[in-house]
Amino acid sequence: MSRKLKVGIVGGTGMVGQRFVELLDQHPWFEVTAIAASSSSAGKTYEESVKSRWKLSTPIPENVKQIIVQDASKVEEVATGVDFIFCAVDMKKDEIKALEEAYAKTGTPVISNNSAHRWTPDIPMVIPEVNPGHIEIIAAQRKRLGTSTGFIAVKPNCSIQSYVPALHALLDFKPTNVVASTYQAISGAGKNFTDWPEMLDNVIPYIGGEEEKSEQEPLRIWGSIANNEIIKASSPLITTQCIRVPVTDGHLATVFASFEKKPTREEILSRWQNYKGRPQELNLPSAPKQFITYFEEDNRPQTKLDREIERGMGVSAGRLREDSLFDYKFVGLSHNTLRGAAGGAVLIAELLKAEGYIQPK
Repeated sequence: MSRKLKVGIVGGTGMVGQRFVELLDQHPWFEVTAIAASSSSAGKTYEESVKSRWKLSTPIPENVKQIIVQDASKVEEVATGVDFIFCAVDMKKDEIKALEEAYAKTGTPVISNNSAHRWTPDIPMVIPEVNPGHIEIIAAQRKRLGTSTGFIAVKPNCSIQSYVPALHALLDFKPTNVVASTYQAISGAGKNFTDWPEMLDNVIPYIGGEEEKSEQEPLRIWGSIANNEIIKASSPLITTQCIRVPVTDGHLATVFASFEKKPTREEILSRWQNYKGRPQELNLPSAPKQFITYFEEDNRPQTKLDREIERGMGVSAGRLREDSLFDYKFVGLSHNTLRGAAGGAVLIAELLKAEGYIQPK
């Protein structure tokens, strides 16, 4: 590349925004040149804005400390100085939809961490190793928005990354029924134990809206493009329970699955071991070398030990065995704020840049 692409982070002061700042520090393709947030943070340096609420174990990167935070609602001002943006704002869904479309209409690509546009018919919701072909819908979206360069692409819910990749590798065996229970870290709610002391020594068996997302979003990811929209798949039938557990990072899933064509255990393990997606083919900077790692040990994967696998961008599985009600059961794990949130969005941006959808303005 002749120069790094200039990146704006809209919603850059929250936990996911902080992850974007951390991940983009020294990125080979991207450089943070703008950070935007609410009007209460606007006008301060980034360091002043987040110093008392920096949630990560790593320090604030030096190259962003003195960036003056802009008002995210001043779309033209923010968009002028960047080639594309990541969006991770905490607003009402309708407000997020309007804000992201406003940025896209300036000709600025938007990679969204938010859920607002996940079901907009011509906006791709992407796990880069799973459904990279869905980015082809961007041409239709651009026509609707009236822009030749702007668009919106979104990242799916963080919980599904713990089991969708493992099932995707087995799609040609035609899974029919899936039961998944997810055990989700508190960072998925944007909190740590200082913010949320009630979570210590506690489990909460409910996360608002999470089960519907976990059951329906995989079907959109496995869907197909027709008539300028993404039509969700009709199978498998998925039911979930989503539980908040006292863990800092990492979403673990227990999964039961039946198939139209039951594979052998050896076939499943071979598919997981050998699965590669478009990011691995393109050797993208954030792509894990080994997308799915299987542990033979009975007590793995463990959240604390294994969430950082492949810099937090790999997913892992274990305890694969036949089941008395379903064909198989297994355990999956993914890092929710890396693979599931900011890191997954960075990988989407790398894919879009490599495929020519994001270019210098």
